[in-house]
Amino acid sequence: TLSGGVLTSRLLGAAAAEAATGDFTFVQISDSHIGFTKEPNKDVVGTLKIAVDKINALRDAPAFLLHTGDLTHLSKPEEFDTVAEVLKAAKVEKSFFVPGEHDVFTDDGKRYLERYGKGTQGTGWHSFDYNGVHFIGLVNVLNLKAGGLGVLGQEQLDWLKKDVAGLGASTPVVVFAHVPLWTVYEKWGWGTSDAEQALALLKRFGSVTVLNGHIHQVLQKVEGAVTFHTACSTAFPQPAPGKAESPGPVKNTPAEKLRSVLGLS
Repeated sequence: TLSGGVLTSRLLGAAAAEAATGDFTFVQISDSHIGFTKEPNKDVVGTLKIAVDKINALRDAPAFLLHTGDLTHLSKPEEFDTVAEVLKAAKVEKSFFVPGEHDVFTDDGKRYLERYGKGTQGTGWHSFDYNGVHFIGLVNVLNLKAGGLGVLGQEQLDWLKKDVAGLGASTPVVVFAHVPLWTVYEKWGWGTSDAEQALALLKRFGSVTVLNGHIHQVLQKVEGAVTFHTACSTAFPQPAPGKAESPGPVKNTPAEKLRSVLGLS
């Protein structure tokens, strides 16, 4: 929710009284992994639909939806088709996307760009303005190696510098990407190697909010004027940083507890 240039967040389904009335709201959804068929969730389409139902039940309809990547699990055409069909039911004006590594690793993002590349630059980065807020979608999953950090690359950083050059310092900025732009856990690749260069370009702004997915859990951090939020997955949870030998689905999640650790709360 945006109010007076400051953004706050809450989980879907939180008591309405906790939500301050703002200038507008938008919703973030992440890591739907359509095509995933293993434990602990063999019905990722069903849980994505539940997430959409939660969105549609909100008291104030969100202006739009941001999906922060890993729409699919294997970037197959039929998986993209399913995502599109499910999200079509969301009662929002428009949806915006950035890719996760699962959306690009089989074909360097060709299918993803065919679906969501219109009006974007490079491998899918883009920006737009809404009610005085500047939104920036970044791509940090190309050439992502297993366990390696995300990378933006110089071409995208050059674009970002030009993109924000004409904005006043009081403009609220929202950045959304798949891999976190702060180093959550380097050993697992939960961070972006050149994120500091991107954040340096945003340092002059008084309100910067960064939204990410990838790690399948909610973590928040504040550094100066920058607030970082990571999102739950609608498909399966991952372990807390360093609490397992490696990242990946928490397979022993009991069925009765699954929904409480997905992005449906």
